Amino acid sequence: MTLLPKVGPKPNSYDYETNAVVAPTGFREYDARWLFGDDLNYLGVQALGLGLGTYIQERGVKPRIVTGHDFRSYSINIKNALILGLVQAGCEVLDIGLCLSPIAYFGQFDLDAPCVAMVTASHNENGWTGVKMGCQAPLTFGPDEIGRLKEIVLGGQGVERPGGSVKLIEGVQQRYMDDISSKVHVKRPLKVVCACGNGTAGAFAPQTLRAMGVEVIEMDTHLDNTFPKYNPNPEDHHMLMEMAKVVKETGADLALGFDGDGDRCGVVDDTGQEIFADKIGLMLARDLSEQYKDATFVVDVKSTGLYATDEVLKKNGATTVYWKTGHSYIKRKTSELKALAGFEKSGHFFFNSPLGRGYDDGLVAASWILAMLDRNPGKKLSELKDALPVAYTSLTMSPHCGDLVKYEVLERIVKEYEDLFKAGGEILGRKIKEVITVNGARVHLDDGSWVLVRASSNKPELVVVVESLRSEDDMRDLFRKEVKPRLAKYSEIGSYNQEI
Repeated sequence: MTLLPKVGPKPNSYDYETNAVVAPTGFREYDARWLFGDDLNYLGVQALGLGLGTYIQERGVKPRIVTGHDFRSYSINIKNALILGLVQAGCEVLDIGLCLSPIAYFGQFDLDAPCVAMVTASHNENGWTGVKMGCQAPLTFGPDEIGRLKEIVLGGQGVERPGGSVKLIEGVQQRYMDDISSKVHVKRPLKVVCACGNGTAGAFAPQTLRAMGVEVIEMDTHLDNTFPKYNPNPEDHHMLMEMAKVVKETGADLALGFDGDGDRCGVVDDTGQEIFADKIGLMLARDLSEQYKDATFVVDVKSTGLYATDEVLKKNGATTVYWKTGHSYIKRKTSELKALAGFEKSGHFFFNSPLGRGYDDGLVAASWILAMLDRNPGKKLSELKDALPVAYTSLTMSPHCGDLVKYEVLERIVKEYEDLFKAGGEILGRKIKEVITVNGARVHLDDGSWVLVRASSNKPELVVVVESLRSEDDMRDLFRKEVKPRLAKYSEIGSYNQEI
């Protein structure tokens, strides 16, 4: 039997119950995400599992795969359908149950399994589902792997093989928590808000942080898959503001927030100010480069330009490489360059040996933030932040743009900026110094300020970030007087999820 996806069946129909439904748009650059229902059904998930298992066999790696799922009402059933397809393909499935994405990645090392399939919609709203996949720890799939998987699944090329099995594995979660907490022992008294947005991290983060020796104030750590307050997304302004409120109420030293599958970490300092992940990354790079001279760091194109000019990093011989946004891209580049760490503005942090295993992990990031504070016992987090050169960076803003048109629209925007640069044009009175097009258009101005427009890799959106080295008002102007009116000319671009 081949599970050849069919276009058109709608829920609550005979066709829907007897055919695989897999929308092609769900195959993103480095993972797979669908709205469960119209875009994907259980037979479609089974087809995905058969396709993934077939691709693993095609790659010639041992067909031994760790599976896990996040805390959504439908995730366990989706995972079970995925497992059915993997078993059909002849894979040995090691199911570790409810977990964070980094626990599934840890499971690859812990259980000697080359492959992983984690069912999670990450920080997306309820209704979304997806799978983060890999077959070479600690890496996850990029465009080439996803592209081939898409061909197999949509083309009905899945191959059934004998020898498939599934086994439930216990204990991986505890070994993961013990592994992280064993590396950091905080000696100074620290009061830490642990914010989980009622997502999966609530089952693992508080006790892991306590095991490092800090006092933990739990915030929305009980699991509730309706997400009654807000989506667990530490890049979202709502969650950050709630974290700030609890810091001020409790006199905490900082707040650490985790997203729905625990691979990202957001930070609020002792004054209640959020510190975006690229700035936290710069603080960590300063701290770590003191201990590991001549270290290399990888950062994404949404990140602050301060890495390139920072005097502490220069003094310690550190090198910074800007690369494509996306957890899979930064993870791969960090591994390829044997960099000490990689930082992504969305809150993904990657630490290579001896600090970590190379995959993105919010709790590992939290551990090294706490270790940094422990190495600076006389300083608050806000003081470490204030020691950085001043840059005013915006929130990440995402205007709607359909998956089928966003890349073509982006091409036109990139060309606009390239033509403006070639013509010697200006933005708000400043010459354009360069346009980096490795991932959309990052437009650098002659005073060090910049604007970025790129396509989201996992949602029907564009992504906008701006940074000014002049003032907060200038940062707002770069968005309101430059990027927003430029994008408003495109009828395909809709409203923003949030604006400065």
